[in-house]
Amino acid sequence: MHEECGIFGIYLDNEKDKIARLSYLGLLALQHRGQESAGIAVNSGSNILVYRDLGLVAEVFKEGILNTLQGIAAIGHVRYATAGTNNWENSQPLLQEFAGGSFALAHNGYLINQDELKKYIPLTFNSTDKYTTDSSLICEIIKTTKEKEIEKALEKTVSQLKGAFCLVVLTENKLIGVRDAQGFRPLVLGSIKDGFVLASEDCAFPIIGAQYLKEVQPGEMVVIENNGYREKQILPCPKKALCIFEHVYFARPDSNVFGENVAEIREKIGRRLALEKPVDADMVICVPDSGRFAALGYAHQSGILYQEGLLKNSYIGRSYIQPSQKLREYTVKIKLSAITSIVSGQRIVLVDDSIVRGTTSRNLVKLLKKAGAKEVHVRISSPPVNYSCPYDRDTPGKEELWTNRLSIEKIREWVDADSLGYISLSGLTGVFERNNPSDFCTACFSGEYPL
Repeated sequence: MHEECGIFGIYLDNEKDKIARLSYLGLLALQHRGQESAGIAVNSGSNILVYRDLGLVAEVFKEGILNTLQGIAAIGHVRYATAGTNNWENSQPLLQEFAGGSFALAHNGYLINQDELKKYIPLTFNSTDKYTTDSSLICEIIKTTKEKEIEKALEKTVSQLKGAFCLVVLTENKLIGVRDAQGFRPLVLGSIKDGFVLASEDCAFPIIGAQYLKEVQPGEMVVIENNGYREKQILPCPKKALCIFEHVYFARPDSNVFGENVAEIREKIGRRLALEKPVDADMVICVPDSGRFAALGYAHQSGILYQEGLLKNSYIGRSYIQPSQKLREYTVKIKLSAITSIVSGQRIVLVDDSIVRGTTSRNLVKLLKKAGAKEVHVRISSPPVNYSCPYDRDTPGKEELWTNRLSIEKIREWVDADSLGYISLSGLTGVFERNNPSDFCTACFSGEYPL
């Protein structure tokens, strides 16, 4: 069971009645990372209470539920199940007993050594069909360490894990964050009055009045207790493997991921794309929302007018983050509409973040031409996705990857674009200032897997 999720944690010395509401707000800010389920676990100082259910954050948590969740610390989770059944049992956080008491855990990532890990846990775990996630496997391994101190149990556990993972863990008196040795996924630490916050992205901080402190480093564990925090490097980091798709697609534009602002990076990608794949056109439009800043960059660099030619229905989720192709096709059709008065008779550059299955591009080109567009030139702000990603992303098998099966010209013909151009891999990785090209995992483009 792959998972692409958002995680959140908060520790406050006071304001027990506010902990759930602040967690709720933090999860709302991370809703783009998963829309299938949401959950919050709170620690009252003596026990841990978890509430989780299927649905969006605002659907799961009503006023009455939030009133019951009081404590000094909390963790939260929004989930996207990239494979398998979306059921309540797989929602998070998870509550688990261990030798030192109890803990709750929320996880973002995907392990690539599940079969090996299952050899070391009781047969009862392997025979229980409902436990299908990496998160439940991690919880079981923590339990089997027999350690009474959660930090020692976590150190022993993560040393056995292989793949991408960020964890937030809650005990009766501690909030802990852990990031894998390669740093595939982001995790950041912030400060708030009388406490601290952990989150997948720092876009969760302003809404609750928190300030960014630092990025949790690859292989690092951050332990928050007694209104303070301490750091410990528990895994060596021989080489970073930062997921570049965080900047291309996953992260919110106002987030700072891997030390660089997402909106600024996407704008630079668009500028580079305009240099590499120029075209004569009347206007540049984006596929909202993840294509917007790349489209602005393309327009700024090329001198072509930028316009909003597609209208997004704000009440429809992200089409990439849908668990089946049929749902993706349905979502694309209802979430975007063309503004005929703007696009009719125009030669259009349509900028999108990626082509994985081709669903969105084909439908949008058809939509724009039906609205009267004279030409539609598709420009993609990432290289062709040729390989499946085992670390987190729901890239399909090779048989579904269009760029692996077809030439760029054949894809252009299929989506019915007048031209099609992708940014180069060197162009994409070359726009960063604080990260070197070798710091990124680009396996879905190059086939060079870091693990």
